[in-house]
Amino acid sequence: MGDEKLMSEKDKVFLEKLRKLIDSKDLRVELRSGQPSYMILKGTYGEKIHKTFGVTRQGVRWRFQHLFGKKYVESFETIMFVETIFGSQLRDYAIRISKERYALRQRVLQRSFEDGTDFQQSH
Repeated sequence: MGDEKLMSEKDKVFLEKLRKLIDSKDLRVELRSGQPSYMILKGTYGEKIHKTFGVTRQGVRWRFQHLFGKKYVESFETIMFVETIFGSQLRDYAIRISKERYALRQRVLQRSFEDGTDFQQSH
């Protein structure tokens, strides 16, 4: 697994909370046209949002753009770049490897949680 951290614990918690607020219709994701287009977070940024995330509206918008406007979209840009050169014949391998890495990461994190150890400190 690479040296660069894919997602932080804060990112994971943010995504889980965001999912609940989207499911409850308090927030939604919209696509804005432009060159290039981009995703925005829409909805009522009231007290419920502040209580849920524990940060300001600006903090919620920043983390949303960091994850959806940067990391998520850049991941697809990388795939498009590689597949432009090699085609999509390696895609199944990449998907399999990424699923295996994700499962391994989840097992390590679960073990760390059960042991009471901090996985990040051991690296």
